Amino acid sequence: MERMEGSEGPKATEGPGRTRTAAGSPRPGRGGFTFSEADAERQRGVRRMKLTATGLLVFVALVYVLAKWAQSNGAGAWTGYVAAAAEAGMVGALADWFAVTALFRHPLGLPIPHTAIIPTKKDQLGASLGEFVGENFLSREVVRSRLRSVGIGNRLGAWLAQPEHADRVTAELATALRGALTVLRDSDVQAVVGEAITRRADAQEIAPGIGKALERIVADGGHRRVVDLVCVRAHDWLVEHGDSVMDAVQGGAPGWTPRFVDRKVGERVYRELLRFVTEMRDMPDHPAREAVDRFLADFAGDLQSDTDTRARVERLKREVLARSEVQDLIASAWSSVRAMIVAAAEDERSELRLRVRTSLLSLGARLSTDAGLQGKVDGWIEGAAVYVVTTYRDEITSLITDTVAGWDAEHTSKKIEAHIGRDLQFIRINGTVVGSLAGLLIYAVSHHLWS
Repeated sequence: MERMEGSEGPKATEGPGRTRTAAGSPRPGRGGFTFSEADAERQRGVRRMKLTATGLLVFVALVYVLAKWAQSNGAGAWTGYVAAAAEAGMVGALADWFAVTALFRHPLGLPIPHTAIIPTKKDQLGASLGEFVGENFLSREVVRSRLRSVGIGNRLGAWLAQPEHADRVTAELATALRGALTVLRDSDVQAVVGEAITRRADAQEIAPGIGKALERIVADGGHRRVVDLVCVRAHDWLVEHGDSVMDAVQGGAPGWTPRFVDRKVGERVYRELLRFVTEMRDMPDHPAREAVDRFLADFAGDLQSDTDTRARVERLKREVLARSEVQDLIASAWSSVRAMIVAAAEDERSELRLRVRTSLLSLGARLSTDAGLQGKVDGWIEGAAVYVVTTYRDEITSLITDTVAGWDAEHTSKKIEAHIGRDLQFIRINGTVVGSLAGLLIYAVSHHLWS
């Protein structure tokens, strides 16, 4: 009663909404989707079941004809029972054929009201489906109840606590990190980093902070190692370059003084300078060292409280930041950081990946045993899911309705028929069998009561 078109030639149709080229490759049809190999197999199954159901209808019709012929020729009372059963089976088969066919098309092409339901009511069905999904799957209560019953925190903890899973997550994070760093353009990041550092440094007054740090260093005696180093290096330099010091002193003497006097003065200055530096190097309580302590302490106080000193430091800071060399150094810092991160992400034995792996294992162990932490994680996930559902529920349901509305009515009907048509043909078969049994029962009861 219904025919499905076959295919032949270099370009053939294989199911609605999908065609196959001569090479056998599928391509989309007009329905907004394509017929897969599974759909094609389902369609062939529907075709076979249609033939079976129609064959059963033809069979009961033939039985009815033969039974009526036998009855008219006096074959016996049993022919009435067979004819009644066959007649009811035909009625049931035709009724179910009409019902099944009316879902997808007009039976026999006649525009009977309330037939071809899926093609004509496609948009309403899409809207109803979207409303159904929104009310029964995307409600706040359903989402919270479902996520709470799953126990994501506990499951996530047990999953992460296994080393192979922690390794997998670490590898995926490393891949994502490398991908993100690859996508980012160095020039853009360098500009942002440079601007951020410059803006932050320009907005933040540094003198009080430097003063507090210097004050703590002086109070703890941390500067004395620097003074020791300077004294040692100064002594070594004077010992090595004594002639240069004396020549410098002699070169600064007046021209009218005798040269031997200049030499004596130079030697005396050099000896006194060397003695001073040696004493300062060897005597921790040297007066010059105490003078340095007082100077640094006073300077630390001025950095915190003296207006002029703070203003000079700020001017110096701005001058340093404005220099092109400093800006280039700030910008190039990103290249170094990026290269270091990429190298660490690629190396499975790097400290970065080992620490991430250890942290994931530790997190998994805590999540699998700490009920409080599990509750927090579950609460965060539930809150995020509820926010997404309540905020974007209309967009999600409209995706369903708009998608269904965009489908071609004929191809949508054929697509759905390919999925559920085989089961619907069983309805026709069952209708034939049940109708036959009901007709036989009714005829038997009626014959018993009124014969």
